[in-house]
Amino acid sequence: MSAQQQPFELPTPDVRHRLQARSDVFKALGHPARLAIVEALAPGEMCVCQMTELVGSDMSTVSKHLAILRNLGIVSMEKRGQQVWYELDMTCAPGFISCVDNFLRNAATRRLDALHGSRP
Repeated sequence: MSAQQQPFELPTPDVRHRLQARSDVFKALGHPARLAIVEALAPGEMCVCQMTELVGSDMSTVSKHLAILRNLGIVSMEKRGQQVWYELDMTCAPGFISCVDNFLRNAATRRLDALHGSRP
């Protein structure tokens, strides 16, 4: 074994807990409607009434998506009279989404290059 390699160790309960928490966030972000909501909230808060058209679903479905995001602390809500407003609390999410977009563009370019040979 080289000096740089570390021996494999089973994850501790703390590490397993952290991995599960990360997995829960990825699962919550793993739906197109919830990604659309997160992207829409990046510039600032929105009323839930505006999100039905954005997501293309009825109020009940949008509320279920928002509940998943809210339960993990990705978004927060505030009731103002009859309206409910949501705000993105996971402020790193837009940067992560941008990273994923860059990865997907680069992967598509690599696939095209592989199909058509290297570009000059």
